Amino acid sequence: MSEQAKTEAPVLELPDAKKQKITADEDNKENDDATATATMTATPEAETKTAAVPEAPDAEWPEAWYMMEDGTYEDQKERNRLSPNKPASIALLKELGIAYWKMDVENFSYPAKAIPWDPKDATDSKLKAIRDARGYSYADIISVRPDLLPGYDEKIKAFFEEHIHDAEEIRFIIDGSGYFDIRDKEDNWIRIWIKKGDLMTLPEGCYHRFTCDETDYIQAMRLFMGQPVWTPFNRPQEEHESRKFYVENFMKGAEETKEEITA
Repeated sequence: MSEQAKTEAPVLELPDAKKQKITADEDNKENDDATATATMTATPEAETKTAAVPEAPDAEWPEAWYMMEDGTYEDQKERNRLSPNKPASIALLKELGIAYWKMDVENFSYPAKAIPWDPKDATDSKLKAIRDARGYSYADIISVRPDLLPGYDEKIKAFFEEHIHDAEEIRFIIDGSGYFDIRDKEDNWIRIWIKKGDLMTLPEGCYHRFTCDETDYIQAMRLFMGQPVWTPFNRPQEEHESRKFYVENFMKGAEETKEEITA
């Protein structure tokens, strides 16, 4: 508009003084209990709680295309495709670090606005599984629309400033639609049309921006690991640690090619 820790069962150690007082029978019982506990923690049910939720198949991903160059279009809310249209592949979006899930929003209800919204209140089993697997502990729900968001025009302009975050950005679209733009490895803009039912993550450190589309309405859930920090760092941010992290993990091939060309 980064993120997971695996929990291991603690190993309890008795002080040496107490160990000396345990009889042979008690010692055996303790070993049996420890074995039973280890067996319980290794059950498939326990593993399922932290298992990654498979992303959506390619056919379900949102449409994405290369944009016209900045300064050559009049309205940021229009589709602003190249002519002829140049689609961006799902494989490329994945290479840029984007993750995506298709969600059911028809059979679950959410408030129009809730700041915060406790992610533990989720009743959708898939949303709960994603929450647990990725460690999301905070959420809120916002509605971006002229009559619901004070200073709508100014905020939309601010959202459209190219920036990075020092954490993963997660958006679950409950209603409406809009565009996320992200830079590819050659620094071209790719526009991703997100709509109702889309849950998408943008990686820490990627250059991106957001705008509503011509409908001027989107309702979204924002999720976060730990305390939320929504600070945007406007470009340029090449020395920012999060940007360096992104370049190292997602842009390395492109950066090496640029160095070879300029050498």
